[in-house]
Amino acid sequence: MADQVTVRRRIRRIEGDRTRPTVDVLAAEEPLEIRVGGEAVSVTMRTPGSDFELAAGFCLTEGLIDDAEDIAHVRYCAGTDPDTGLQTYNVVDIALRSGGTVPVDLRRNVYTTSSCGICGTASIDAVRRDYPDIDDAVTVPSAVLSSLPDAMRSAQRVFERTGGLHAAGRFSADGTLLDLREDVGRHNAVDKLIGAAALAGELPLTAQVLMLSGRVAFEIVQKALRAQIPVVAAVSAPTSLAVELAEQSGMTVAGFLRDDRMNVYTGHQRVG
Repeated sequence: MADQVTVRRRIRRIEGDRTRPTVDVLAAEEPLEIRVGGEAVSVTMRTPGSDFELAAGFCLTEGLIDDAEDIAHVRYCAGTDPDTGLQTYNVVDIALRSGGTVPVDLRRNVYTTSSCGICGTASIDAVRRDYPDIDDAVTVPSAVLSSLPDAMRSAQRVFERTGGLHAAGRFSADGTLLDLREDVGRHNAVDKLIGAAALAGELPLTAQVLMLSGRVAFEIVQKALRAQIPVVAAVSAPTSLAVELAEQSGMTVAGFLRDDRMNVYTGHQRVG
């Protein structure tokens, strides 16, 4: 794949009364058009990389595809940059085993920004997918949850270079890092993570923890519910609707993980 995860840019750095030219490394952000059966279903702004996983995760967690086994294959539809003449990889097409596509009424009619998860959806009722509730008796020691932010940060290779990416990590109940994805969008990082598991035939993700570098919004809880992840933890806060959905679904949500402190908003029985 030709697209870059990072971009180098000349800048001027100011330190007190001194200024000097230097080069900074930025997180790349480019559009990705997701197609199913040759028909466009969404355009999202993302960090290039893990695009097949992002497309699969997005379609599964948004209810556009019922099961990962419905996917026959995923491929790039290569194009050409009109300015550089170089080949680009900003369109991904998912072929279904049925040979079909996504019904028109389920497709996004606007693009999704890197900071937005449910743009183009008319109401909360429309985005509340009919996914099964969480029925998982796993418990996670509070000390393990407290260790996850540092464990995730140490594995964020691109963030270390740019300071500009979100991360989503999957951990076992004993704190072992199972997988991690980075992206400019929180929801994209989660879609890449779940998509990777889906394409590997690992769903549902029972007895696991989803760790986030940012806040927990409604669409993040919805995506975790689709993957049947029982515990969602974050360094920041959840939104009210995220907590409401988690409570209704039997999911544990913990926020503001700082040192040995945290707030457990729902599913307290899973935190030991």
